[in-house]
Amino acid sequence: MSDEFDAIVVGSGVSGGWAAKELTEKGLKVLVLERGRPLEHGRDYVTEHMPPWEIPFGGKPLRELYARDYPVQSQSYAFDETTRHFWIKDSDYPYTTASEAPFNWLRADVVGGKSLLWGRQVYRWSDLDFEANRRDGHGVDWPIRYRDLDPWYAHVERFIGVSGQSEGLPHLPDGIFQPPMMMYAVEKALKQRIEAQFPERPVTIGRVANLTKPLGDRGACHYCGICQRGCSPGAYFSSLSSTLPAARKTGRLTLRANSVVEGLDYDPLRRRVSGVRVIDTVSGERMRFTSRLVFLCASTISSLQILLNSRSDSFPAGLANGSGMLGRYVMDHQNGAFAFGITTEFIGRYYRGYRPNGIYIPRFRNLDPVRADGDFLRGYGYQGQATPLEGKLIATALPGFGAAFKESLRQPPAWAMFLAAFTECLPYHDNRVTLDERLVDRHGVPQLCFDVRFRENEAKLNADSAAQAEAMLKAAGMQNVVALARPSVPGDAIHEMGGACMGRDPKTSVLDAWNRAHEVPNLYVTDGASMSSCGVVNPSLTFMALTARAADHAATRWRDGQV
Repeated sequence: MSDEFDAIVVGSGVSGGWAAKELTEKGLKVLVLERGRPLEHGRDYVTEHMPPWEIPFGGKPLRELYARDYPVQSQSYAFDETTRHFWIKDSDYPYTTASEAPFNWLRADVVGGKSLLWGRQVYRWSDLDFEANRRDGHGVDWPIRYRDLDPWYAHVERFIGVSGQSEGLPHLPDGIFQPPMMMYAVEKALKQRIEAQFPERPVTIGRVANLTKPLGDRGACHYCGICQRGCSPGAYFSSLSSTLPAARKTGRLTLRANSVVEGLDYDPLRRRVSGVRVIDTVSGERMRFTSRLVFLCASTISSLQILLNSRSDSFPAGLANGSGMLGRYVMDHQNGAFAFGITTEFIGRYYRGYRPNGIYIPRFRNLDPVRADGDFLRGYGYQGQATPLEGKLIATALPGFGAAFKESLRQPPAWAMFLAAFTECLPYHDNRVTLDERLVDRHGVPQLCFDVRFRENEAKLNADSAAQAEAMLKAAGMQNVVALARPSVPGDAIHEMGGACMGRDPKTSVLDAWNRAHEVPNLYVTDGASMSSCGVVNPSLTFMALTARAADHAATRWRDGQV
């Protein structure tokens, strides 16, 4: 393998795949470095349509194994015996947390990363999000606004395919949509009744990166509902099925799996990254690659770890950290508030297929920048879904026997409706990650210590979102409504953001308006680490748009000989 490239991309997930696609299509020779093992689209989805009776031990959790090797990863909704082979072993890559500040760091360990496992909800941010820090004084003001990302959101949406419904909301901008998925009858009734009683609270179908009609060589979703096992038709967006193949078609992509990036070398005379140090996870061999550009897309926390480990005389506290801001303002969404209720109004109403999507209720708190809705800042949104109450648990509680009884179970006796809130976390200066010099992984690389906490504002948002979810379900006619507002652990939402924030001033931020390090002009960081606030909606679409925009900026500079 050649050790000279125009650009090196660290990571092959949502952001890394986009960096590879955009840079190769613009003429650059690109090396993608991925810590995880190789994975081939389709062929290696070994459990994709495995029936329940073929799953070892019926898919039951292997308690001793999980406790030893996967104590954190096994807490994910997408972790089970059909996906365990995609996830990292916690025992191989340990980390520590400050006292009474747990953090659940959920990580994939394959080419494609978490783009194989994500929930695929994709929403544009608005200026309500980009202006929030300036408005209330928390964190660092974003150096960009919605108008800067608008064309890049569209660029990404056209390629990945997003099914959704336009709603004309300024705080939830519409995008380029494929036909929306259909709401269930229960959800249609909930929408009508909530909007009648709360006109400021529209209910829409989720905006999801699942195709409802073919796009290129990717097929439409066939509603099997087990997306996290892998999708051979490519109906859901992943870098393995979409951006990496596009990059490969150019003939300018080299992808190296099993490659842990130990650190980046810095040349103080030229003020640039001069090399990327890599450890082969199979052979243990150490090697070094060089390029004119480096895109760090290893995922939020992994990118911070690489930067903190890239110490030199010029940057003794981590690469591009002259401001001292590296590792600070780490955020995640809080997702501990929810409500559910039951209705018998729709007995006999059923659905076809297993829709990989739900409904969405956009933010309705603090939309007016002048008038606050409560004693808290920012807001929250809801994801939810109606579910028929069926299966073994229901069947065992009902009277009956024989063929007629089994036939009756085809008509669910009741439906449950569920709403879960995602609340915004303010950017706190002392929510941070640092290196724990005492702890190294199996390759000898220093690991991280987390000190990230939700605080009073997040608790108030949590409580209010649970109360409002309860009110909306009751307004929709649900019975036996229960609402809970339990504290969640940072990391649980798998929406980690911050730590290398964008900003205008090199003294208070790490990256500029193009996701380029203020102090290292050939280094771009375009994953969640670059985020200056965490907004309310899922962040992945913004990661992709930022990456495509940064790649265009970098490629222009490369063509002009500026790097």
